[in-house]
Amino acid sequence: MTRSPFKLSLLALALLSCATSSWSMDLLQAYEAAKANDASIRASRAAADMGRERLPQARSQLLPSLTASVGTNRNQLSSGVPNSLGQIQSSDTDYPSSNRTVSLRQPLFRAYQMAQYRQAQAQVDDTEASLAQEEQDLAVRVSGAYFEAMLTHEQLALVLAQRASYSTQLAAAKQALVGGSGTRTDVDEAQARLDMTVASEIEARQSIDYTLRQLQTLVNQPINGLSRLDLSRFTLADPQPNQVESWIEKLELNNRHLQSLKAQVEAARKEVDKAQSGHTPTLDAVVQWSRSQSENVLNVQSSYTNKAIGLQLTQGVVDALARLDFACCVHVKTGLRLIDVGSGARAAREPLLCGGQLRAVGRALGQNQGQLFMRQHGLEIGAAHPYREILLVLRERGLCVVDLRLGLPVLGHLVSAEQGLAQGNCSVAAGVAGVAALNLPK
Repeated sequence: MTRSPFKLSLLALALLSCATSSWSMDLLQAYEAAKANDASIRASRAAADMGRERLPQARSQLLPSLTASVGTNRNQLSSGVPNSLGQIQSSDTDYPSSNRTVSLRQPLFRAYQMAQYRQAQAQVDDTEASLAQEEQDLAVRVSGAYFEAMLTHEQLALVLAQRASYSTQLAAAKQALVGGSGTRTDVDEAQARLDMTVASEIEARQSIDYTLRQLQTLVNQPINGLSRLDLSRFTLADPQPNQVESWIEKLELNNRHLQSLKAQVEAARKEVDKAQSGHTPTLDAVVQWSRSQSENVLNVQSSYTNKAIGLQLTQGVVDALARLDFACCVHVKTGLRLIDVGSGARAAREPLLCGGQLRAVGRALGQNQGQLFMRQHGLEIGAAHPYREILLVLRERGLCVVDLRLGLPVLGHLVSAEQGLAQGNCSVAAGVAGVAALNLPK
């Protein structure tokens, strides 16, 4: 049994995840829960089951058919027969009659049914490709909701860091005012910034609740928290192959949406063949056994048994051509939808662009973390003014949180882009594998 590259990456993410509360959900758990409970994917599976039934229904038209019929009647026969004198003598007869027939028919050549069978095969391929596309779209939606929820947590961490910084600034401004080196304006400005931060904190907490509810709608179960990420474990590698043309070629060969469109074109071609087959003859082999009793009005007591085997050829004489014109229009309309292939080039470039953005954010985060360490070390050994150094430490810590906040949307966009490449049944590049490295070990 083979697993999709995206599912393998989610499995690696789950193995490295860490619960932050009594029940903390990682990305793989969210994806599996959404696959089992999401209403849209369940509706797609039901539609796929319905579409698969077209193939056995079409195949049944090419298999032998056995029919049996039984009939019984009560007859009242009035007859007039001239005698030797030329006079009509009438008689009334009341008698039962019955008949039994068994017929076996095997189609030998039916162009319409053959075209219908091949059309059903194309329609089933379309159904399977559409279902696979829906499952991959579900993975994209779950990943987007998951990273959006994680981003709101980092936004709250940023607001809390700003609140701590502004609280310290307000205390410093008040002490400076008491010492005679500050002004009342500095205190009011620090208080205003702190009040704005408190308002931002309320908004951030509401955003956390909203994004968690969005994710809960997909997984259809309560979520108490999300697994945390450890950015120190993050490693980013380039997609392999690292060429847009290679990814475009794979997308054109394996993209589920493109496979669905090709199947629809094939089904439209078979619709044309079905319309054209109205002018072709049909040939069947027929085996029949029948038995009748008292069905001959000339000899009401007679019984007959008939056994027949032979071929039946049927040729249509007049058939409407409008069906052929309609089928040709459907074929052309379906073929025009294949122009959507060009979007693969844009999808293939996304991971390369996101990878460069993540590297830039990672370098900025590393520089700010280094400055934060130096500030904290200087504060510990007493090499700087306490109040001024505390403000600088809080500033550097806030910049680190800002870098993390900038990196998470890019990371989520990278995962979505990699999933777009994975929809072409290609190997998922290092973006998703890099996400797996971020989870804290259990």
